[in-house]
Amino acid sequence: MPKKITGIGASSGISVAEIYLFEKEKIDVKNTKISDVKKEIKLVKDAIVKTSKNISILKEKSIKKIGADKAAIFEAHNQILNDPEMENQINEKINNEKINGLKAINDIFNNAKAIFESMDDEYFKERAADVEDVKYHLMCTFLGKQLPNLLSINKEVIIVANDLTPSETALLDKKYIKGFATNIGGRTSHAAIMARTLEIPAVLGLKNITSLVKNAKKIAIDGSKGIVEISPNESSWNKLIQHQIEMNKKFDECKSKKAQTIDGHSIHIVANIGKSKDIDNIKKYGAEGVGLFRSEFLYMDNSNWPTEEEQYEHYKYVLSKNPNNLVVVRTLDIGGDKNLDYFNFPKEENPFLGYRAIRLCLDKKDIFKTQLRALARASIHGKLAIMFPMIATVDEFIEAKKITLKCFEEVKKAGHKVSDNIQIGMMIEIPGAAVLADQFAKHVDFFSIGTNDLIQYSLAVDRMSENVSYLYQPLNPSILRLIELTILGAKKYGKWVGMCGEVAGDWQNVPLLLGLGYKGLDELSMSASSIPKVKYVINKIKKEDCIELANNAVLCENQNQVAKLLEKFFAKNKINIE
Repeated sequence: MPKKITGIGASSGISVAEIYLFEKEKIDVKNTKISDVKKEIKLVKDAIVKTSKNISILKEKSIKKIGADKAAIFEAHNQILNDPEMENQINEKINNEKINGLKAINDIFNNAKAIFESMDDEYFKERAADVEDVKYHLMCTFLGKQLPNLLSINKEVIIVANDLTPSETALLDKKYIKGFATNIGGRTSHAAIMARTLEIPAVLGLKNITSLVKNAKKIAIDGSKGIVEISPNESSWNKLIQHQIEMNKKFDECKSKKAQTIDGHSIHIVANIGKSKDIDNIKKYGAEGVGLFRSEFLYMDNSNWPTEEEQYEHYKYVLSKNPNNLVVVRTLDIGGDKNLDYFNFPKEENPFLGYRAIRLCLDKKDIFKTQLRALARASIHGKLAIMFPMIATVDEFIEAKKITLKCFEEVKKAGHKVSDNIQIGMMIEIPGAAVLADQFAKHVDFFSIGTNDLIQYSLAVDRMSENVSYLYQPLNPSILRLIELTILGAKKYGKWVGMCGEVAGDWQNVPLLLGLGYKGLDELSMSASSIPKVKYVINKIKKEDCIELANNAVLCENQNQVAKLLEKFFAKNKINIE
């Protein structure tokens, strides 16, 4: 008999296939004492060396079967594994506490994982999963256990597992893996992010799905609604799949189209990227440029402050790959939960409101200037825009801009060419900046609204806290009003406004973003894979209807009322994507 259960829809899509139950052997870590410390330390060292070799072999196999991009995760894992500080801590624990190597590995890796898990930034959240992944691999090697091989799957299946680690998801071949369902995880977990990257459906947080499928052969999943059906009624699911196939064809057709409403209003749809190599894949989704290049990854992936030359090469690569479209580079945005191994941030009671982003750059001007010089030199290879994060006051922006312009002159005097058409703007992520947008607009070339932080600061909510997650409300009328204030302030002085937070990539928000402040946003920046759906919605609606919707939405009392307005809007316009 079919059995339906509901979890967290983490990646959209519908699929029916055979079950591949993926269960890993649990490792029992005991606190047994040892007498020969040197022998135990050598066993750990041997396990690290062997694990490193195994990871390198996995990387080579993955490159051949699923491509270099996905195989890159194994390079990151080897960096974690071969971190001398981690090995030193393991050795010290064995030496000081006389505990066995397995226990020492477990404790030290768990400590590192806990540090990453406590951070708010998505990049570091993913690193926590990487640490856990490497730990399991190392512990298996230490015990002489074999790891399961997902590369061996050669037929269409849906994977059912407790969870999937970064290295496991990197081994998933989209040709055969038609989706996955897990006991744990949520929309921000690594498994969810990888599912969206692979564009396969995923339902997570199902609690006991691995137990429920023990005697079943097939499973169906709806990654949009978070529904899973065990031993499904295939005829009803096949109708849904057919609708999905038809919609996917329409989305594909939109990739090459302009984002233009029925009544002729156009908006730029661009991509967020984290690393320079990401630029290679954005055009296939229809991106018209880069709305957010998170330059902090150049710093976080480095063992020391990246030099001007190192940064120049990355910026040059992105700009030259996209010479006719604007590339917006966010200057160094670290601090809060984004720390560096080679820099000690001051201990603060509230680091998210403290020494970070532009505040650090204005204090450590030598670091700031190195980045600005690299950007200035790279500017001749394309269309560059520079964006300052975490700007709170007009004086901060003026100072940052003054330093930037001075760097441009210094680069010219040093004999380098610098584009004379570099735009300088700022992020709107602090409510006070949104309220004063009309004053900032006198000095900026553009705004880009970072909704992730704007929501957190406006509603005083940590979006990673399960206890108050209900308060993380992207459609709260107060947030819509701040966005509207920003748009109105910018348009008063003829400046353009984009959005690069998660709100921009959700197709359901599109009508509001086109209608707020009558003018609406000029640009939406998002994960490249979200672009086709967003373009599809834009091409199906009228600007004048969006304005009416937005005018009503800002008068609502709560997010639920806004959601109901959107539901009626999509029904009226006969838009049924999922």
